Amino acid sequence: MTRKQDLQAIKGLADLVLDHRLGGLRDATRRLDLSRAQLAAINAEEAPGDLPPVAAGIVNIGYQRWADIRRAELNSVMARQSAAVIEARADAATAFGRVEALQGVARRLAGKS
Repeated sequence: MTRKQDLQAIKGLADLVLDHRLGGLRDATRRLDLSRAQLAAINAEEAPGDLPPVAAGIVNIGYQRWADIRRAELNSVMARQSAAVIEARADAATAFGRVEALQGVARRLAGKS
């Protein structure tokens, strides 16, 4: 193989790695967005309107107890997911940098500075 063919093969692999990393970033972001939506839904509770005030209060206390536990769980999950998004973004940026560097080398090799 010539240098140009070698470079094209490496660039093709770098493009595949970039696509894979971007897919990982999309997946991580989607999971975090889903968790945020779940937390927003928990926080947007509505008091039952068709119950007597005492029964509505009891239902609300039970819901708030459950919601507090679920919020704590979601906050923990979202912290891990946020870290995963940050890591995936860094991985994608590295892969993008590699592709850009290889394109620069290809341009120089072709004499198109």
